[in-house]
Amino acid sequence: MSSTRTRKIVLTGILGAISIILGVTHWGFIPWFSGASLTVMHVPVIIGAILEGPWVGMGIGLIFGAFSLVQAAIAPTGPADVWFTNPIVSILPRLLIGPAAWIIWKLLQKWEIPGLILSGIVGSLTNTILVLSALGLFGFLPWQVIGTIAVANGLPEAAAAAILVLLIVSAWKRINLSKKKGSNLD
Repeated sequence: MSSTRTRKIVLTGILGAISIILGVTHWGFIPWFSGASLTVMHVPVIIGAILEGPWVGMGIGLIFGAFSLVQAAIAPTGPADVWFTNPIVSILPRLLIGPAAWIIWKLLQKWEIPGLILSGIVGSLTNTILVLSALGLFGFLPWQVIGTIAVANGLPEAAAAAILVLLIVSAWKRINLSKKKGSNLD
């Protein structure tokens, strides 16, 4: 097996495990107003896609989505969790987070900082839009409520994803985020 393929498999497993840990520990849910939470569980999917491509992003997205489905089925935390036992709600949207983020990264990688920020935003909004659309199509929520959730939760989640993706990937790739000149102590 080539070292590139091995690296992709290992990164998929590690970032998939991080996504599961974020869910099990609830660290992936940032408390928000009126009892709602902002999720950052999709951030490992975006990072994996940027670092290793769309297939790795899809693999991590599959792990994230399967975890959501299983958790909703065996350990629900609220009445809305039953909706996530449907794989079209829990898995399908998560498969597309990585490829969407990767496309933006490929288009903008010459401009690393804006590319990372926009990849985080697009990956996050892909999750939000597709999950909420599935909830609307299945009649779980009225479309007016979906619009409110998209704005109230989706936009702050996208901002959080942009910041986290920028900080984590720039550290991984050693991208200098400041314009300071001077000695580099590496």
